[in-house]
Amino acid sequence: MSGTIRERTEAWEAEYLSPYAQLSARSRGRAHPEEPCPVRTCYQRDRDRIIHLCRAFRRLAHKTQVFFSPREDHLRTRLSHTLEVAQIGRTIAKALRLNEELTEAIALAHDVGHTPFGHCGEEALDEAYRSHDPDAHFHHAEHSLRVVDVLERGGQGLNLTHEVREGILAHPKALRGPREYLAEECSTTLEAQVIRVADQIAYLNHDLDDCLRLGVLHEEDLPTEVTQILGRRHSQRVGRMVLDVIEHSMDAPRLAMSEEVALASEVLMRFMDERVYHSPLLEDERRKVRGVVQQLFDFYMNNDVALRQAVGTAPEDRKLRARVVCDYVAGMTDRFAHSQFVHHFLPSGFPSFDV
Repeated sequence: MSGTIRERTEAWEAEYLSPYAQLSARSRGRAHPEEPCPVRTCYQRDRDRIIHLCRAFRRLAHKTQVFFSPREDHLRTRLSHTLEVAQIGRTIAKALRLNEELTEAIALAHDVGHTPFGHCGEEALDEAYRSHDPDAHFHHAEHSLRVVDVLERGGQGLNLTHEVREGILAHPKALRGPREYLAEECSTTLEAQVIRVADQIAYLNHDLDDCLRLGVLHEEDLPTEVTQILGRRHSQRVGRMVLDVIEHSMDAPRLAMSEEVALASEVLMRFMDERVYHSPLLEDERRKVRGVVQQLFDFYMNNDVALRQAVGTAPEDRKLRARVVCDYVAGMTDRFAHSQFVHHFLPSGFPSFDV
């Protein structure tokens, strides 16, 4: 077969992949056109850029998934969550003969705009940002796109393909059950839809696994529908949900789940929301996070020297300044936000909180 390795890969995709897959050769391209790579497809290049060039991706290793400043080394972080989403997404994509590299690239970038301190940090940053610019708001999916488009590589961005960027933005804006968002009219690629589903499968199950490990929940606490339909072990639950999506989406233009598994997944989602995500258990931590994020935001809004030292600029325009501060705080890891709070608000020489 003649042609470059990339061209041979593209020819293989056209012959083998599902008619509903996004072919690399049919990408809508990049905002700034580039010469094709002789070896890698456009989506392989996107995946590699996220891994090798995206500093926000590396910082995910030190951002909380659910529990703040965990002393247990085996709890998930944003990075381990991202890798689990990528693995589940590739499993589904491979079974459905979709574009695995596109699926993986979307997965790896889908949370690069997440704040420190998990979803509590996201809520706190949204409140802090709105307090200085009532017309503004913060959502991590939108900020993830801003990270790869604008903030990375000193303001050059990563120049990712349209399909990866679209997949990042397709991230659900609220906690919803699979039936609701699978029923939505969706103009994105099927690969982007796979990551929406893979994200929920991953976080529901690994957050539950972390809670069981910590003793926050016990197996006997789980609703009967969850254990009977999805299984009692982590691997059983993930496997059942993944296999169900594959079986009900084969050779189809959109994803689907069985009514039984979708209902059980929604029961698990409501259970986790009530017992973990918005439980009194984490309320004290949420209060602390709101205080840390709001005080850091206010500090940088009102201290030219500190903001200029942090990001190299201190705009006088209040809306532009709020955008700069929001970008800076959103990019912090948990431990960096903690250290900056100690540095700016506690007396010099105050003992470390670390154990």
